[in-house]
Amino acid sequence: MAVLGVDSGGSGLRLALAADGGPALTWSTPVPVETGARGIDAGAFLDRMLPAARELLRRAGSRRCEAVCVGASGMSTLGGDLRAVLPGALREALGVHRLALASDAVTAYAGALGQRPGAVVAAGTGLVALGTDLTPGGGWRRADGWGHLLGDCGSGAWIGRAGLEAAMRAHDGRNGGSAPLLKRLEAVFGPAGELPGRLYPRADRPAVLASFAPEVGRCAADDPIAADILRTAARHIAETAAAVCPGPAEPAAPAGISLALTGGLFRMGEPLLAPLHVELQKQIPYAVSTESAGDPLHGALAVARALTTDSLTLPVDGSLLCVVC
Repeated sequence: MAVLGVDSGGSGLRLALAADGGPALTWSTPVPVETGARGIDAGAFLDRMLPAARELLRRAGSRRCEAVCVGASGMSTLGGDLRAVLPGALREALGVHRLALASDAVTAYAGALGQRPGAVVAAGTGLVALGTDLTPGGGWRRADGWGHLLGDCGSGAWIGRAGLEAAMRAHDGRNGGSAPLLKRLEAVFGPAGELPGRLYPRADRPAVLASFAPEVGRCAADDPIAADILRTAARHIAETAAAVCPGPAEPAAPAGISLALTGGLFRMGEPLLAPLHVELQKQIPYAVSTESAGDPLHGALAVARALTTDSLTLPVDGSLLCVVC
């Protein structure tokens, strides 16, 4: 029996397939699935995902998938086309019997904490936090994940944009500019004056902005402007975590609420993590930092496995997590 987990986000598309208890086989591409007037494009998603899934099934010696979990960035707000098209398409193409369509925040939660109460901040190109106490009727608590134009505060795209703004201020001679960040902008993107023409026409602007976040981290030790950007990002991240974290008086975890940080942004290390730990202790001192067990792809695979044994206990609300029988 084969199960498939799918992770679709601003950094690309990844698949993991596990069959008959064997090790998971994986496939990935850094190219994200297109988003258009109807939200996430189901046709483009299937065009990219199905050939990869069939190849993984061939390698595993399986003919069909018993269960699939698709975790996608923007599923709750931009996933209408996916919810309309995927159930029938995956049933026909892969023989899928059970399907879960989830926000990537849910798969990040499942990958980090499994099926236990707590809170997870998933941060990469974007940023979203999700929490639950797993009590009957408790549901999910979500904060941010609104995209780089309306939110994702403290995310890779947010940090990158703030760093590029500081670089452009230095280019113009305005207050708040950073000469070190301007130097890094020009090393990465070329002449500063040409950056708008390079950036604005691109469909993957959030990923391009996020690609500059590591440069902010590298400059932070010697550049107070870069360091202040990361301190502000840390405050935003902690505020988002606090908004979803079950309170200390709630019955979910009387010995402390588990809080996990997951996603590529946190690989930036101490320049971000040091101020973040200070902010977390200040805003939610009752939360217990917990190492993530896995990433959103692991979470999607775990949800798919749970579907086959009717053991899924995470809140199914039809928006953040929808199960199609």
